[in-house]
Amino acid sequence: MAYFTVKLFSEALQRNTCFEMFIPNDRAQTNSDFSKRKMKALFLLHGYTGSAGNWVPEYLAEKYNFAIIMPNGENSFWLDGISTGHKFCTFVGEELVNYIRKTFGLAETPDETYIMGLSMGGFGALHTAFAYPETFGKTSALSSALIMYEIEGMKPGSENGVANYAYYHECFGDLDKLGESDNNPEKLIKKLKEQEANIPEIFMSCGTEDFLLENNRRFHNFLNENGIEHRYFESKGGHDMTFWNEYAIKFTELMFK
Repeated sequence: MAYFTVKLFSEALQRNTCFEMFIPNDRAQTNSDFSKRKMKALFLLHGYTGSAGNWVPEYLAEKYNFAIIMPNGENSFWLDGISTGHKFCTFVGEELVNYIRKTFGLAETPDETYIMGLSMGGFGALHTAFAYPETFGKTSALSSALIMYEIEGMKPGSENGVANYAYYHECFGDLDKLGESDNNPEKLIKKLKEQEANIPEIFMSCGTEDFLLENNRRFHNFLNENGIEHRYFESKGGHDMTFWNEYAIKFTELMFK
């Protein structure tokens, strides 16, 4: 196997950035059906205050023959912020995918290109897949920080215990109009449905002791009400790596098997 740290200049971010990459190129199970197919790619998005790193067991990448690409998204919610150099959705959905295609010959079709995230990265995995439905074939989101329900209409000078108005305004734009913004995954789903466009296969999970549970249930109900096929799981657990490790394994096997 090979583990890279790649430094590149990003036009979307207007600076040098790095991503991590794991390729199981020397230990794939040569006698399995998975080793005989073209290697697939999983883009893995970290959470708030996190950084690029792998939390998918490497034996699964070896077993199912897929590379793992781990970008740095800072605390961006993986969105195109309002400031110059904060286009994190564009960076992942366009620039990084194209770099992986050109440099490594991977992620060339939706069936070869999946995205997964936890917490803020879960939001990013859903939003990025819906923003680029012709790029990502499957998306899985663990304990997604679907906070658009909480911050819509937030006013200057206010905060919610995690961050203040200025931060959310930078990430999401006009919070008074968030319901109709493309930074809202619900809005993107509605647009795809109206256009009769492809919608990536969706996997979601949240722990029953997680403070984000109601937001995840609300989005799950939204998908049901709009007839969007998806797989949603709840089980005992909080907002922690114990729960995320469980579903990283479960979703990886569901996506790649």
